[in-house]
Amino acid sequence: MIIHNTLGQKDEDFKPMHPGRINMFVCGPTVYDHSHIGHARTNIFFDVIAKYLRARGYSVFYLQNITDIDDKIINRAAEEGKKYSEVADHYFEEYKEIMGKLRIDSINYYARASLYIDEIIGQIKKIMEHGYAYETADGVYFNVRKFSDYGELSNQNMDQIRENARGVIKEEKKSPEDFVLWKKMKPGEPFWESPWGKGRPGWHIEDTAITEAYFGSEYDIHGGGNDLIFPHHEAEIAQMRSVSGKRYLARYWIHTGMVNINKEKMSKSLKNFIQTKDILKSYKPEELRFAMINSNYNTVIDYSAQLMESSKDAVERINIFYNKMKELNSTEGSYNIDAEEIINHFNAVMDKNFDTRSLIREFLAFISDANKNMENISSAAASKLIHIVEYVDSFLNIIYRKQNQESNIMDIIIDIRNHARSQKDYAISDYIRKKLEENNIYIEDNGNKTIWWIKN
Repeated sequence: MIIHNTLGQKDEDFKPMHPGRINMFVCGPTVYDHSHIGHARTNIFFDVIAKYLRARGYSVFYLQNITDIDDKIINRAAEEGKKYSEVADHYFEEYKEIMGKLRIDSINYYARASLYIDEIIGQIKKIMEHGYAYETADGVYFNVRKFSDYGELSNQNMDQIRENARGVIKEEKKSPEDFVLWKKMKPGEPFWESPWGKGRPGWHIEDTAITEAYFGSEYDIHGGGNDLIFPHHEAEIAQMRSVSGKRYLARYWIHTGMVNINKEKMSKSLKNFIQTKDILKSYKPEELRFAMINSNYNTVIDYSAQLMESSKDAVERINIFYNKMKELNSTEGSYNIDAEEIINHFNAVMDKNFDTRSLIREFLAFISDANKNMENISSAAASKLIHIVEYVDSFLNIIYRKQNQESNIMDIIIDIRNHARSQKDYAISDYIRKKLEENNIYIEDNGNKTIWWIKN
């Protein structure tokens, strides 16, 4: 298995630190606003990774942090006249609801930063004891110049980092590039007691305190959007390595690309932020998942109506084929495949840096070939085809989930129609088909069985 490692910008053989087990951490959101399409892309991709690795036999512990104490949350609470915790709780619950709708259920644990204050304080104390941090009137800062590898992940030298840090210098900081570990309390802000007085953690320290609590000082995979490479992930490395003395924080760093909206960068100033929950009003979760993984994960996705419509069409084709195979009942047919050989081939495609785009292309070609041979597919061959589709779907999750009530009602309607057909009452049979199609429900008769599907 090959992974493109952001650390070093090269493809590397994947070798877990512990045979058969993988520890993976992905940065979660700051819960002060609605989840948007950029969050969806990153979360869908890492959900696919976790499920694929499990399908390959690995035991994966997937940890995601939730930043529930931050300037943005405090400011939103002030705007709305609420407690910071009320804002964080509300948007965290909404986030989990969206994740459930997107079928992102591979995460073992969501770690809320506010529950790890003791671990955060403990880690800051160790950083200070090792001489990498200092206290000022307004907080505790990491001394970047003390950490010689700072900039390695983002491929920057110290001169570049200092140039970019100009204009953000505070009088108390030794250097403009130094970043905060602990913020001393300002009037009206939430706080915790610490050796440096009342205050709250900086953003970067939350993640390393959480990952150290679960994984120790080193683990296998760290993921997130590529907008987090600098300064966030760079700072994480400096924090943990300054006290561990080890070569790595995470052995492999994987970053997803951004999402543009109709070829423009998504930004609040352009008012083109698209909330995930709004997309799900028009498209099914499986269609959004397809749209987000039908590209190389580290490239920019251009979100548009055209992208979603083409994704919907592709997912519908896959589901129609799958349903046909489920209902096929024939003892004759010359079409034959080696299911394990095909699955092994699909695995080989995914093993090249989680290449979901190439996998989808070959998966659609595989389905197209089977569709061309539909008349020659026996029930035995159909079972093999179903096995292949269900294996791929075990990590892509693009086979529609039917609602039980919806399925039960359709079973009754189809039974009524089949009874009319058996009585040669074709007027009723055709009328039912017509009314279903008017409501975007399509049926196909296959011998004594009838399959149905919904087209949006």
